[in-house]
Amino acid sequence: MEYGQLRTLRELRDRGSIAAVAAAFRVSPAAISQQLAALQRSAGVALTRRQGRRTVLTDAGLALADAAVDVMSAMSAARDAISRYQADAAGTVTVSALASAAVAFFPALLASPLPGSPALTLTDFDVEQADYSLLTADIDLVIAHRLPERPWPRTVRAIPLLEEPLDLVVRRGHRLDRPGPAGLDDLRSAEWIHVHEAFPLADSLAPLYANGGREPRIRHRVNDWAITARMLAGSDCVALMARHTGRAYLGTDLTLRPLAPELAAHRAIDILARPETLRRAAVGAVVDALRDHARTLTGENPAIRV
Repeated sequence: MEYGQLRTLRELRDRGSIAAVAAAFRVSPAAISQQLAALQRSAGVALTRRQGRRTVLTDAGLALADAAVDVMSAMSAARDAISRYQADAAGTVTVSALASAAVAFFPALLASPLPGSPALTLTDFDVEQADYSLLTADIDLVIAHRLPERPWPRTVRAIPLLEEPLDLVVRRGHRLDRPGPAGLDDLRSAEWIHVHEAFPLADSLAPLYANGGREPRIRHRVNDWAITARMLAGSDCVALMARHTGRAYLGTDLTLRPLAPELAAHRAIDILARPETLRRAAVGAVVDALRDHARTLTGENPAIRV
């Protein structure tokens, strides 16, 4: 039994005729008759009968119409509860992020005075790109990343936070530690530390070598930039690291170098959520705080060699 069908039955009891119900709902009498017929099939008993030229309720129909009032009252209470929940700016908001985004956003989020002072529950998740949207079933806001040409599925809402260049990162004194953008000739013999396959940035090296007729030499696969940074400091390997959110991993022993324009790579960081989640006032306050902080991350990076 569907809510709309029960409502139609209740209105027939109260308004007295199919024509009156149709006029109230601004539909045709035939549409009302179809709803009643569908409800009767679900109930398995006759709910209406003809009385002269009018359609009236049977005893079973009257009993179900009375029950429909209770159903409608419960639905009204549920809608009111949802409205209060959505308007509650002090509710709990759960947020997840991949490690590099967590380093960039979580401390600022905890330090920000948010309207209504919602309670925050923060966690880190680094998953394959196809799995980020699935996290929104259990987490209010999922901070995820992708290559710009790889959009998220339409099952979730995606709110852009920032798009940032991926730069070459090497240790100080490395043969590639020099001014100017890194070109294909610089990278031909490079050995890389790169992310695992199927993760969002896995394909970021492919365009760098697309015109060179060879595959990149990936020596190590590590998803955590903190680990990558320490490995780079003690080796001749190179890696890609995001210019703005990656700066937290750079000590004085590492340097960033932009890629040549024809090799330029970027990553996008977005907030993923289910559409209904974004209707909550507490969630909206957190989204606003994240977007405000994203705007502060795009200043000049003193670690970059230009």
